[in-house]
Amino acid sequence: MAVAVGNCCFSVLTSSVKFRCSASTQRRFATLHGRSNSINDRLNKARGPSSCSGKSDCKKEAACKKELRGKAKDGRCYLYAEGYKGSADTAKTQSAGYKFGMQRKDKIELQYDLKDRQVLCSQFQVESGNLQDAAFLNAVVKVYCTHTAPDYSLPWQKQRQYTSTGSAFMIGDGKLLTNAHCVEHDTQVKVKRRGDDTKYVAKVLARGVDCDIALLSVESKEFWKEAEPLYLGHLPRLQDSVTVVGYPLGGDTISVTKGVVSRIEVTSYAHGSSDLLGIQIDAAINPGNSGGPAFNDQGECIGVAFQVYRSEEVENIGYVIPTTVVSHFLNDYERNRKYTGFPCLGVLLQKLENPALRACLKVQSNEGVLVRRVEPTSDAHNVLKEGDVIVSFDDVHVGCEGTVPFRSNERIAFRYLISQKFAGDVAELGIIRAGEFMKVKVVLNPRVHLVPYHIDGGQPSYLIIAGLVFTPLSEPLIDEECEDSIGLKLLAKARYSLARFKGEQIVILSQVLANEVNIGYEDMSNQQVLKLNGTQIKNIHHLAHLVDSCKDKYLVFEFEDNYIAVLERETASTASSSILKGYGIPSERSSDLLEPYVDSPEDNVAVDKGSSDSPVSNLEIGLDGLLWA
Repeated sequence: MAVAVGNCCFSVLTSSVKFRCSASTQRRFATLHGRSNSINDRLNKARGPSSCSGKSDCKKEAACKKELRGKAKDGRCYLYAEGYKGSADTAKTQSAGYKFGMQRKDKIELQYDLKDRQVLCSQFQVESGNLQDAAFLNAVVKVYCTHTAPDYSLPWQKQRQYTSTGSAFMIGDGKLLTNAHCVEHDTQVKVKRRGDDTKYVAKVLARGVDCDIALLSVESKEFWKEAEPLYLGHLPRLQDSVTVVGYPLGGDTISVTKGVVSRIEVTSYAHGSSDLLGIQIDAAINPGNSGGPAFNDQGECIGVAFQVYRSEEVENIGYVIPTTVVSHFLNDYERNRKYTGFPCLGVLLQKLENPALRACLKVQSNEGVLVRRVEPTSDAHNVLKEGDVIVSFDDVHVGCEGTVPFRSNERIAFRYLISQKFAGDVAELGIIRAGEFMKVKVVLNPRVHLVPYHIDGGQPSYLIIAGLVFTPLSEPLIDEECEDSIGLKLLAKARYSLARFKGEQIVILSQVLANEVNIGYEDMSNQQVLKLNGTQIKNIHHLAHLVDSCKDKYLVFEFEDNYIAVLERETASTASSSILKGYGIPSERSSDLLEPYVDSPEDNVAVDKGSSDSPVSNLEIGLDGLLWA
């Protein structure tokens, strides 16, 4: 099963995934071996010769049922390191940052604090090269998940369930960490300890889609008997040895691979389509390794394995979520009793490398980035203006290439500072406006996506009116329908348009269930509906409200390109029940649309300003000199 995305081609096979990418700029990284006194060498001695049975843990039939595609913003192709039944899964990623600002210290003993808790490395040391007795291996468990994904094309039902395997590890207080994509659309999650035949039911407490981390809990006391949780270590250095532990495909028992840290930078997280700090390693990461820990030379857990980059032009590139990102996720959950997400500034920036450009903007020094555009839904929209130059963030100077100092002699993308904050935090920006320096404060919040990458609550909204099926446009729907059937105009809006207010959606007519009442409209599909009886539609809930409150004789739907569909209101209402019965549909609308609609005056003001028909251009997104913060 081959699917082309951008310049990458994904071929989903029964037990492997092949990629063909044209990313000629990617460099090859040679495998570097760790020091002779490292934990990796001791693992080798203890392990001895081994062979792969070639036996897959999964059934072939489920492989082609699941197509999760991911292309990060940097053009690279990613693969989820999760063991699906018969296939591997592709991913979408996020970015990281360290702990920043106030962090609550409760009595809840989650062992993840990087500053105040001394890492107990002694319990992880492998004595005399005896890998079998290594305590840290016993903290790594295998995850068995049964998934039931929504059917976005037929939103009133779900797809056929499938199963996958992944990895997780204990962090104490009855909790485990794994990847969010390992338990996506879960209906049942079970975990099994090393050397145990019993599978224990686990519950998903929090799921961070943007950072691809999930927090699990297991209530069984038997599962935690004699368990020693892992403690999170510090950010590693380049060329530090790294050991990845998990349960990849190719066998049933625990697997250990080794390598070194190749690079640390802001990375595209394929699962959440976000940019966070990531650790690039050359240790082998395979389907099923997702959610497993990575250890340094001293036995400290330095992160969570989650994705790999595969193409014909590179090899041995795997990615680990660093403990700084993991700590941010856990602190967020502890502070709010739920996960709120990483914040963003909400501006499109341009580098200021050209001296003439800096002189024109009256920027005296070789620093700063130009504000090209501000998202209407961000707090920065009330503070920043197009043409402002951001020269500092919380008194940290921003270079003309959009980078800031990182550790002793490194630099990293400006987005890194933002990712250290929590939702609702305030950042102080130093800006130059018309040659004058000033400081402004901006509240940071998670980004509002006009077309979401993931659906909150799992099941998409829908509304059926006389056989016309309306639903919000989403990335999963685009993936399911295929880009060709969606059309270039909708794709352009999905990729580049900005939400004018919170809650705005692109509502489309996904299909028409043929009936006498809708004769002539049967071939309509995947078209955006703009107005009902002259009123501009804000979202699917607003459309349902307009239909319910309509007293006119006709329902007049206005679509893109001035296409109109008209239904007689009373006839449409009478025909709806027979159409639903004939197609075996339980309800004319999703359960969330049964709630009363609450209109917002702020939304009306945004709608009156006009449609967001000037999307961010392809060039703006694609050029190296422009980046979203």
